[in-house]
Amino acid sequence: MIKDEFYTLSNGVKIPKIAFGTWQVKPGEEAYNSVAMALKNGYRHIDTALAYENEESVGQAIKDSKIKREELFITTKLPSHIKGYKDTVDAFNLSLKNLDCGYLDLYLIHAPWPWSNVGQDCVEGNIESWRAMIDLYNQGLIKAIGVSNFRESDIKPLIDATGFTPHVDQIRFFIGNTQEQLYNYCVKNNILIEAYSPLATGNILKNEIIQKIADKHNVTPAKVALRYCLERKTLPLPKSTHEERIIANLELDFRLDDEDMKELALVHDSNLDRPYRS
Repeated sequence: MIKDEFYTLSNGVKIPKIAFGTWQVKPGEEAYNSVAMALKNGYRHIDTALAYENEESVGQAIKDSKIKREELFITTKLPSHIKGYKDTVDAFNLSLKNLDCGYLDLYLIHAPWPWSNVGQDCVEGNIESWRAMIDLYNQGLIKAIGVSNFRESDIKPLIDATGFTPHVDQIRFFIGNTQEQLYNYCVKNNILIEAYSPLATGNILKNEIIQKIADKHNVTPAKVALRYCLERKTLPLPKSTHEERIIANLELDFRLDDEDMKELALVHDSNLDRPYRS
């Protein structure tokens, strides 16, 4: 079953092939209950961020699950506006306190620029944040480090300055929006792509091609969308606050054949040019 399958990062760390996302899940009861349901139903990879403001609720649900820490994979992110060494260490320590989980399995720079100023040149600040994350990694406080929403032009300066290649790039990736140039760069450099918004926030699920393939396999369009990410060897991060969907999103034990993948490559997302965020 997919919940028992892993990718191996470039440093040898094993990462569950599917994660439970918590973007736009409200702190408090909603975040606590959704994470608790996810863990109860087999998810072992939980993704959050300091900017989501739900780390404490996520951490409490993890603690109350009584699942051994070494069986879990916990990801959080450095807020997009924080650029610099000391501020990165401070933000990391706050996240670790909120989650109360001892160490992080994966820590990401949330974006190459502040969400309030998309496109701002923050190369030097990102390099300093990256240096801080490398030091935290070398101290054993983080098992793997990476980036999110970074393009090739954002990643290269980090590698050039430090010699350290991110283990992960978490990007907007779904049928009809696969950022092929960035995808190929990451594959070439052994950077695992995590696919956020793998269902395109629901926008692609009524597509005729996706529906046809879903009917062929007797599954839902959502399952086709998630399976597509896995066939591309990316790691999808579905999220839901409804238990039946949380369960369904793990039921991916079918395969898309070559013909399916060719047809899905023809799907076009009409929202490609809208601002993206996770």
